[in-house]
Amino acid sequence: MRKSYVMGFFVAVALLGLTCYGVYADETRDYFKVGVITSLSGDLATGGNVTKRGYDLWAEEVNRLGGIEIDGKKYPVKLVYADAQSEPSVGASAAERLVTQEKVDFVLGPYSSGVTLACAPVLEKYKVPMITGSAESPLIWKQKFLYTFGTIPPVNYTGSTPIKTLASLTPPPKTAIILGSNDAFSKATAEAFKAAAEALGIKIIKYDIVPQGQDLTPYMAVAKATRPDIIAFGGHDEELINLVKSLRQINYTPKALLMHYGVTEPAFVEALGKDAEGVFGATVWTPTIPTHGEVLWPDAKSYGEAALKAFNVPADYTQAGSTAAGIAFQVALAQIKATPPLSYEERKALVSALEKLHINTFYGVIDFAEEGEYYHANVGLTPLTVQIQKGQAVIVGPPEYAEAPALYPLKPWNER
Repeated sequence: MRKSYVMGFFVAVALLGLTCYGVYADETRDYFKVGVITSLSGDLATGGNVTKRGYDLWAEEVNRLGGIEIDGKKYPVKLVYADAQSEPSVGASAAERLVTQEKVDFVLGPYSSGVTLACAPVLEKYKVPMITGSAESPLIWKQKFLYTFGTIPPVNYTGSTPIKTLASLTPPPKTAIILGSNDAFSKATAEAFKAAAEALGIKIIKYDIVPQGQDLTPYMAVAKATRPDIIAFGGHDEELINLVKSLRQINYTPKALLMHYGVTEPAFVEALGKDAEGVFGATVWTPTIPTHGEVLWPDAKSYGEAALKAFNVPADYTQAGSTAAGIAFQVALAQIKATPPLSYEERKALVSALEKLHINTFYGVIDFAEEGEYYHANVGLTPLTVQIQKGQAVIVGPPEYAEAPALYPLKPWNER
C-alpha cells in the first residue's frame, strides 16, 4: 500500500512537471502551432488589430512559401488567437489556455505593455517563449523575464529622440506641458519626454499622469492659460485623437504637439484630417527607411507594398514590428533545427538562439539585448522623429535620416 502510494506520488509529480514545462508528448503534428495574444476587443482593439495584421501577414507569407524550412523540410504555421479584451487579467488567462489547452509551441505577444506584463509570468511558468511586436514599457525588461522578448525598443530607448529634434528647431522651445495616461506604456512615455526635456533645459510647466480615458479638455485649458511651447502626451489611439480635438475645441495651438505611438497609425490621420497636420511622433520604422531584409521581404518598401495590398491600410511600426517578431522566431527555429511540436529542451534552445540573433530584416536589425536595462528588448534599431505632413508620417529627425524639414511652429487650427 505504502509502495503504491509512493509510486503514485512520483508519477503525479512527473506529470505535473510535464504540465508545467508544457511538454506535449502525446501530440504529433507537422506544423507549428503559434499562440497569439492581442486585444481584438475593448479600448485597445484598434492597436490590437494592427498587431493582428502584422502577425497574419507573416504567417500568410511563410505559408505561401511552403512553411518554415527546417533542415531541408518545410513546416507550415497555424496561428491560434486569444482575445485579451484589453484587460491584463484576461490576457493572463488567455496565455494559460494557449499553453495548457491549445499546446502552442511559442507565442506572439500582446498589444499594450499592461497586457504583456500580465502574460509574461504565465509563460515564464510554463517555459514558453514569447515575442511581443508592440509592448514598449521599460517595466517589462526590468523584470528580466527569460522567455519574453520584444521587437520594438522600450520607450525610454526611443522617447528622447523627438524631444532632441524639437530642441534643435529655431527658435528652440523653452517650455512644455507633459501628460501621460495612467498605464504602463503611457506613463513611461511621459517620463521619457520629461527626462529628455529637463536634460535639454526645457522648463516643465506642468507634468501629470491622468486617468485612462480622462476628458483632456480641462488640462488643455490650463495649457491655453500658460501657453507652453510644447504639449507632449503619452497615450493610446483614441486618447491621442481626443487630445487634438480638445485643443481644437478651445482653439489653442502650441508651437509643437508631440505624441508617440498612434501618430503613424493611419487611423490617426483618418480621424483628424487636416488637424493631424504638423503633429510630431516617435517611431523606429516607416515604409521609406532604407533596410535590407534577408528573410521574406528585401526592404521596408516591399513590405509596405505587401501590407497595403493585403489589408488596404498602410503599415505602421507596430504592424511591422509584429511581422518582424514572426521572422525572429522563424530564423531562430531554423538555426536550432527544431521541429514541431517543440519539446521543453527545444524551447530552451529557442530562447538561447533568440538571445544570439542578429539579423537584417525589412524592419531593420533584430538584436535582442542579453543584459542590462533593455534585457531581451530589440536594441538594433535607430529611433526616429516623424511629423504628419500632407497626411503622411515623414521623418524629420535625426538629421541623417530626415526626409523633410520640420514644420514649426504649428499653424493655428483656424488657418488650415
